[in-house]
Amino acid sequence: MKRFTLLLLLCISPCALSEGLPDLGDVSQAALTPLQERQIGQQSMMQIRASKQYLDDAEINDYLYQLGAKLVENSPEPTLDFEFFAVNDYSVNAFALPGGFIGVNAGLLLITQSESELASVLSHEISHVTQHHLARMIAGQQGDSLVSMAAIAIAILAARTSPQAAEATIASVQAGNIQKQLNFTRTYEEEADRIGLQLLQKSGFNTHAMPEFLERLQKVTRLLDSNAPNYMRTHPITSDRIAEIGNRVQKQPYRLVPDSLDFQLVRTKLIAAQKTAPDAIAYFSDALGAQNYGNPIAQRYGLVSALLRNNDIQRATQELATLRKQAKNNQMARNNAMIETLSGQVKRAAKNNTDTLAFYRTAVQNFPQHRALIYDYADLLLQDNQAGIAVKLLTEQLTRHPSDTTLYDLQARAYAMQGKSLEQHQAQAYSYAWQGNLYAAIEQLELAKQAGGSFYQLSTIESDLRELREMLGARGGK
Repeated sequence: MKRFTLLLLLCISPCALSEGLPDLGDVSQAALTPLQERQIGQQSMMQIRASKQYLDDAEINDYLYQLGAKLVENSPEPTLDFEFFAVNDYSVNAFALPGGFIGVNAGLLLITQSESELASVLSHEISHVTQHHLARMIAGQQGDSLVSMAAIAIAILAARTSPQAAEATIASVQAGNIQKQLNFTRTYEEEADRIGLQLLQKSGFNTHAMPEFLERLQKVTRLLDSNAPNYMRTHPITSDRIAEIGNRVQKQPYRLVPDSLDFQLVRTKLIAAQKTAPDAIAYFSDALGAQNYGNPIAQRYGLVSALLRNNDIQRATQELATLRKQAKNNQMARNNAMIETLSGQVKRAAKNNTDTLAFYRTAVQNFPQHRALIYDYADLLLQDNQAGIAVKLLTEQLTRHPSDTTLYDLQARAYAMQGKSLEQHQAQAYSYAWQGNLYAAIEQLELAKQAGGSFYQLSTIESDLRELREMLGARGGK
């Protein structure tokens, strides 16, 4: 199987599209198969990952995935592959790309007042995907939307050559222009609401959170007049929709579902990111002081993070000790990967390498899939000249996350330390390829080929080169 198979479908030129599309009939998925939807979404994600709009925070993205996966398990298509990711934008919005790629703005994460509210938004977006609304609209419009969707994907790829154009394109995508052009009908919105409520109920969340969240957004819209949240524009929320959802949830008991600690910690990270380190220290100190608001464990987590950013290692160490004591006495926080990752970062800043390496070895055993922890441990291993252990760790992780560019970057560093030029350039090539930078990927593979290697290695490189050049040629590159 080709390494970049998921990236291939829409590497076609606009002029090829203008020559016309085959007669695909009236079946809902005939115009766009699930595989094609996935490939279109992957094309868009290549550019999103490389843009400033992509929030490259493994802990936030992994949290969204874990929450989303819980909902997907109870969806009509539980085996469908989804990717959830955060967008570095503090406006309120969320959106679904073709093929199961769901973006959530930082602003929406902050405005939701409970994890059930956030889950209600994700369940709605998941339902658009599982009900194949994109494919159904395309079939109903005799292919016109397919051209539009392909043009969007191609525009994102074309913007690769211009950073300014790339930012503008991605901003328009994350702000909901894709869904504006697709123009979800009222029927599809209502169906996504209905299926979404079922996902919420089956997944153990508070279904009343959906109408409560929508009602709050509607009130904000009335106060802001024309400056409505983006989510209101991309998912028009009418009184009839809210009433329909309300009628459905009235038949279900109101259940208080406690938020996970990770929900609180993710929001804390985003709050801190909006502030300078001194301002964040003041904010979280107030929250823990006389003001005493919010989750005390999450607020102290924010304080430790802010102190670390401010390079106040001594106080960060002291506050971390308090945080870990609080967590030990709290069942939800007792074994938390985000707190463990922060603990490792404080230890690294204190520069006690022997103790820190031992800490990370245990932490990675306890949380083998927490990518932020893996990144830090691999980096520490490389600083300690333990490239062999790092390579083994990173290779194992890449089997779980084959498009993770950070893992490839770390792997390239590890191979460079070992003097393995072919493997170094090959890993760097894969990092560039998944970011959509095909020119740089091809250049790295050419360097890998020059380094020499076994027949199998060189054959793999030649195969990858052919595939990447095919993709580049289809874009109109040379």
